[in-house]
Amino acid sequence: MADDDKEIDIDDLKRRMDGAMTALRHEFASLRTGRASASMVEPIMVDAYGAPTPINQVGTVNVPEPRMVTITIWDKSLVGKAEKAIRESGLGINPVIDGMTIRLPIPELNEERRIQLSKVAGSYAENARVAIRNVRRDGMDQLKKAKSAGMSEDDHKIWSGEVQEITDSHIAAIDKALETKQEEIMQV
Repeated sequence: MADDDKEIDIDDLKRRMDGAMTALRHEFASLRTGRASASMVEPIMVDAYGAPTPINQVGTVNVPEPRMVTITIWDKSLVGKAEKAIRESGLGINPVIDGMTIRLPIPELNEERRIQLSKVAGSYAENARVAIRNVRRDGMDQLKKAKSAGMSEDDHKIWSGEVQEITDSHIAAIDKALETKQEEIMQV
């Protein structure tokens, strides 16, 4: 069974699934409930110099007051692109341009906005589930190759069960994180 371990790297599958969970937590952190936070804008990608670039790599992000985020763009030619990226990000914030600074006034959350943010959280969770399922599919493909290379039926069944178990636990963790985030968003 030692050479089968080389074919199916369960630790690698776990690490990749954990990476999807970390990305989800990072995206959830960007969904603030009525308070300004620099992490709100971290997922926003600006088309800078022909490549998608995180907004915090084209300007300085500050939170000067509880309901305001400012982004001072370093290159004047990117101000319009950064504004466009913010408008298209789904945050529901209208950026205000002041020279090379973009101000993001964070509105008070009304019921409609809470529902909208809850849906955004749901889409982030679904993206994470898709990523987990893609890792699972990779693991199952590795198992198919190992089976055709001589892995026994019993070993194949054991490894398949292990991959499925890891997948199920990560999907359950995503569902729990989503439920917690949605409760946080809907609190008035």
